[in-house]
Amino acid sequence: MLELFLEIIFEGLLQLGSQLLVELGYRGLAETIAPRQDRNPILAGFGYALLGLIVGGLSLFIFPEAIARGERFHAINVLVAPALAGLGMAGLGWLLERSGRRRLRIDSFAYGFIFALPMSLVRFYFTD
Repeated sequence: MLELFLEIIFEGLLQLGSQLLVELGYRGLAETIAPRQDRNPILAGFGYALLGLIVGGLSLFIFPEAIARGERFHAINVLVAPALAGLGMAGLGWLLERSGRRRLRIDSFAYGFIFALPMSLVRFYFTD
């Protein structure tokens, strides 16, 4: 049971770490162009889902096998890991806001979850 818990935590941390790398790249790019207004949150959701698919595919090169072993645990992990990653991103957003820095959309539970769910699905279907 402890092994399952640790595997799910590791999967969530993998997704959270991937999101932080995407955010770092996005923030770097955002610093070089003029600030934009939030225009279409639905389109942003599709963009984050697409990035999740891409990062999920790339993660297969680094971690080609499922982290959560067992079919039942592997399936449960599809929703648990994105929820953990979404909570982590919401916490990061809260810390950024509290320190006076600007939050990105991905710094919320909803967009963090939207990014992590396709990543989990890719890993679910393409790992053993």
